[in-house]
Amino acid sequence: MNVQRFIDRPILSIVISATILLIGFIGLSSLPVEQYPDIAPPTVMVSASYTGANAETIQKSVIVLLEESINGVENMTYMTSEATNTGDATINVYFKQGTDPDMAAVNVQNRVSKATGLLPSEVTQIGVTTIKRQNSLLKIFGLYSEDDKYDQTFLNNYMKINIQPALLRIAGISEIVNMGADYSMRIWLNPEVMAQYKLIPSDIEKVLEEQNLEAATGSLGENSKNVHQYTMKYKGRLEKPEEFGNMVIRSLPNGEVLRLKDVATIKLGAQNYVINGQIDGHPAATCMIFQTAGSNANEVVGEINDYLETIEKELPKGVKIAHLMSTKDFLDASIHEIIKTLIEAIILVVLITYVFLQNLRSTLISSVAIIISLVGTFAFLAIAGFSINLLTLFALVLAIGVVVDDAIIVVEAVQAKFDIGYKSSYLASVDAMREITSAILTCTLVFMAVFIPVAFMGGTSGTFYTQFGVTMAVAVGISAVNALTLSPALCSLIMRPKSDGKVRKGFSERFRMAFETSFGHLQARYKTGIMFFIKHRWLSWASLGSFVILLTVLMNTTKTGLVPQEDVGTAYIDVITAPGNSIEETGRVMDKIEEQIKDLPQIEHYSKIAGSGMTSDKGSSYGMFILKLRHWDERPGEENSVETLTNTIYQRIGDINDAQALVFTPPMIPGYGQSSGFECYIQDKKGGSLNDLYEVCQKFITELRKRPEVAAAQTAFNINFPQYLVDVDAAKCKKTGVSPNDVLDAMGGYYGGSYASNFNRFTKLYRVMIQADPKYRLNKESLKNIFVRTENGDMAPLNQFVTLTKVYGAESVARFNLFSSISVNGSAADGYSSGDAIKAIREVAAEVLPSGYGYDFGGITREEAGTGNNTIIVFSICIVLIYLVLCGLYESLFVPFAVILSVPFGLAGSFIFARIMGLENNIYLQTGLIMLIGLLSKTAILLTEYATERRRLGLSLTWSALTAAMVRLRPILMTVFSMIFGLLPLMFATGVGAKGNSSLGSGVVGGMIIGTLALLFVVPVFFIAFQWIEEKVMGRKPKEIQVMHQKN
Repeated sequence: MNVQRFIDRPILSIVISATILLIGFIGLSSLPVEQYPDIAPPTVMVSASYTGANAETIQKSVIVLLEESINGVENMTYMTSEATNTGDATINVYFKQGTDPDMAAVNVQNRVSKATGLLPSEVTQIGVTTIKRQNSLLKIFGLYSEDDKYDQTFLNNYMKINIQPALLRIAGISEIVNMGADYSMRIWLNPEVMAQYKLIPSDIEKVLEEQNLEAATGSLGENSKNVHQYTMKYKGRLEKPEEFGNMVIRSLPNGEVLRLKDVATIKLGAQNYVINGQIDGHPAATCMIFQTAGSNANEVVGEINDYLETIEKELPKGVKIAHLMSTKDFLDASIHEIIKTLIEAIILVVLITYVFLQNLRSTLISSVAIIISLVGTFAFLAIAGFSINLLTLFALVLAIGVVVDDAIIVVEAVQAKFDIGYKSSYLASVDAMREITSAILTCTLVFMAVFIPVAFMGGTSGTFYTQFGVTMAVAVGISAVNALTLSPALCSLIMRPKSDGKVRKGFSERFRMAFETSFGHLQARYKTGIMFFIKHRWLSWASLGSFVILLTVLMNTTKTGLVPQEDVGTAYIDVITAPGNSIEETGRVMDKIEEQIKDLPQIEHYSKIAGSGMTSDKGSSYGMFILKLRHWDERPGEENSVETLTNTIYQRIGDINDAQALVFTPPMIPGYGQSSGFECYIQDKKGGSLNDLYEVCQKFITELRKRPEVAAAQTAFNINFPQYLVDVDAAKCKKTGVSPNDVLDAMGGYYGGSYASNFNRFTKLYRVMIQADPKYRLNKESLKNIFVRTENGDMAPLNQFVTLTKVYGAESVARFNLFSSISVNGSAADGYSSGDAIKAIREVAAEVLPSGYGYDFGGITREEAGTGNNTIIVFSICIVLIYLVLCGLYESLFVPFAVILSVPFGLAGSFIFARIMGLENNIYLQTGLIMLIGLLSKTAILLTEYATERRRLGLSLTWSALTAAMVRLRPILMTVFSMIFGLLPLMFATGVGAKGNSSLGSGVVGGMIIGTLALLFVVPVFFIAFQWIEEKVMGRKPKEIQVMHQKN
């Protein structure tokens, strides 16, 4: 490559760099911002409701039919389902990464429509809903009444009427779940009065069908010669309780009219009464927002926050908004920390460059290279469809120390020409570039080659590697372009040789002389060390063997994980009380927990919800707390971290024996469930009973809790919920002239309730619900007062036909890939990683689970378990590709091994530092290791490239290696120190995102320190050995090589 034309045409070089900067800034302005790229798999949720039905009924009549139809839909990976005693059915279908979420939703909807005709009419009346959504929360906020003036029902419906419609219009929101109930016209039947008038619930349903309806009544005077035309309109659906009360049921023999208010109490109430919520001890309605697959979470949350800020001014007096959880909070704080780290890294790199070059002009050239490379990378990110996320920003921080390398090599080579007597900046630049152009191109190609194979890996790991690696590769590529265009042009324009005249010995000059003297002593000692290793070559080979063994041991013993769990500013407490507890009793237990945690200084807001859990779903014995922590700046130090808070909560609530509590934080990667811990499912594959499955699961959990890797493991599933088994005596029914179906319909209408009609109010459509007043259905004795109508019109109490037997069963039932299953949630113990917990689960399952039972992972645990040990595969691919590139560049099959064999030293160094820092082998460490392979190879190439050139000129093998080591020592140390000091802010990061920063920084710094120390001494020895083998095998002598290159 003829670099001289860029030196001859400096304006052209400046224009090229200015263009890179311009399109970089344009790209930066258009890039979206998010926490991670779109990593989570698309998810489609199918939901249905069967009013009054229990969990097993819903599973048999709804879920099984839908699952059988949905199973096998294109690109599906797995499916989970749950049915609850509250009448809700939910199926979540997960798809492969890269699947179009819109097509996935359409395909699932098509499958659902095939099964709709087989579903009960009560289900199809309400409808089966299919939506695409990520299985993780985007934001949680709530409305609460600061002066307790408004109750939960009002607040929930205020939110549904005035806030939620506008939120649903924001692109990227798939679903909003309210922890409360809609308004409903509750018709509370009086069974005794109903029996007096020989009425049953279905009679009331017919009355509603006849009198609560919308009708088209036409017009008067249409198609006539009349002067006026009148449109007729019917009053339509009723709106107020009084109107419903005046509905006519029948005319009585005495001429009076029997109205609905005579047999029932009608009130505007709630659709259900299964959830009770508070925020900071005040009545509240909590709202959970889920995002659409493929949407940008940061932008969506930004729009939500903007709207809530606007609507807050219009809220009723005393009503406030509490922000309880947001993915944007952690992202904004993390990006702020990374940008701060980026600036610190740039300053440190520039200082290190100045220390070594001791020339402001040279330092300026290197600094310009950093800016151009980083800004130019944003243009590619925009073109490639990437985003500004934690991965790409991490890559840019690491790239600072890398992109400056090429500029350092250029200015150091030009300075070397000045040192040997060059007086012309132009000639020094031309001759220097003639010598180092090949090395720059080789180093850049090798470094970029490291990231090519990982860009083709699939799965979550592949997405991480791709975003990180491609960003690094592009930054280095732009750096190489800059080093071959602008840097040499600037060198010829602004660099000057040292003056021969008398120089005033100020601080700068004295420092330079002291530095050069010290560096001279270092070079002399380095030369002695190299000669020692060359004379005792077995030391290099023994060191290589030792480090390979050490690397193998460390890779197999270092704890593993997918991503480190950070303090995201939110924590959850999942509460499970005794089976069969009412919502009121669960509320009393949660009040005890509230008393213990409400004064914790780390908590800004908290939401208390009885009747639903974060991992246990809906149920009267479940509850949860959502803890919004104060900003990270307000709780500095380890004593205010979420880990410390978790331990404090466990200590404070340890003496509350009425409930089990699990404290956890949201997962780091959105789209993989709600918990940051592990998630697995125990499956019954032989079709046994739930009791047997429960016993197996309890045994599994008991053994799992004994493992030191596991801090907590529990399941919300329990078969000890008190229930009554309904048995209808068909013989008695037939004798009395009533069918068993009539008996069950009466029970369903009085006890379960029925969705009978609709009414319009507050611009919304609400349900009309029929049910017996709560005081008439308190216990089994109430069957005496509930009546069914016989064929001859007489009324018979239900206790004549129905026998209730007390049994125990489950509050909810679940399936995983069509098998009955029980979910187990938990977390890894302190000092252990999620990978250790997964290994423990596998070992316990192999020991405990009997034949016919299995297990599977869900959520982020499934992804981590499926990822396996990708480290070795990735490393192998990277090293093979580097070898192939070097073979082509060196035209040698053996010399590249001198570069390749330097890599294990650095990799071992990374794991040594990870072990010292107590870090796990996660995605961050692995991405750092991939970059480290490129860095070490790039550094080793500086030696072997120069040594190869010396050998071609006829020097002996020893002198070729020794000369290369001495000449390249300064640029190697400059690049290495630039990288190390640039990463120190990451390595010793605190606050937001500290674990990820530390994993990445420590791995690279450790690898660079140990790897560079090793390669400075062993690479010359390896070069001598493999160059000798090359000449022996290929039969080429130095002079032949020189002649061949001169001909070329």
